[in-house]
Amino acid sequence: MPERLLAPEGVFARIGEFAHAGATLVFEDFGSGEQPIVLLHGIGMGRSVYVDLTSHLEGRVVGIDLPGFGEAPEPERTLTMERHADLVAAFLRSRGIDDAVMLGHSMGSQIAAEVAARHPDIVSGLVLAGPTVNSASRSVRAQAGYLLRDLIGERPTVLWRGAREYLRGGPNLIRKMRATIVHEPENAYARVRVPTLVLRGQHDPLAPMAWCREITDAIADSRFEEIPDHGHGTLISDSGAAAEVILDYVRGL
Repeated sequence: MPERLLAPEGVFARIGEFAHAGATLVFEDFGSGEQPIVLLHGIGMGRSVYVDLTSHLEGRVVGIDLPGFGEAPEPERTLTMERHADLVAAFLRSRGIDDAVMLGHSMGSQIAAEVAARHPDIVSGLVLAGPTVNSASRSVRAQAGYLLRDLIGERPTVLWRGAREYLRGGPNLIRKMRATIVHEPENAYARVRVPTLVLRGQHDPLAPMAWCREITDAIADSRFEEIPDHGHGTLISDSGAAAEVILDYVRGL
């Protein structure tokens, strides 16, 4: 049975696995209310990286371990961003959710955008935090270089959680990274029709300002916010400032 990782003490959480089309995700669903915030993590991560963020959120929250990450088993084939999106959409439908606020960080932002574009009937809002992959730097070398540059200035909490989850990500991490890099999220952005928040840390090299502006230009109903003195891990530690922006956005939906 998957662990309880995100739900506050004393709050009931539904925890389990969901399988669809040859892949399995792990979920943790807790809290109550409309427009649940659905958390999609970045590459090499898992839902546990959101433990600080969820301490600031309100209402219903659904944390997900994508296939081959966190506690979710490795799929037979590495999933594309589109297949990830279809899996997440099938899971949300299985739980009767048709008003999700999709919150994706890094690779998770690409999947969240695909959910909104491919399955608009189940999405009411979209949060793209530290969105990747910058259209000008689509290579494993470039992205690895940006990540290393970002980690130099990160907080110990980010480094510890990231290292643990990368190790759990398994030996297929390079294949997963390639699947992330070949994806062209701008094709999804052009089809997004829900209110969207684009969020970056001030010092995030993986989500440069020009790329974030390109995203907001592509999505008609969107706004941009920058979190001062943060890097790519703006949602992983010291996430209070980001959470405040996210909650303000959700309350306005």
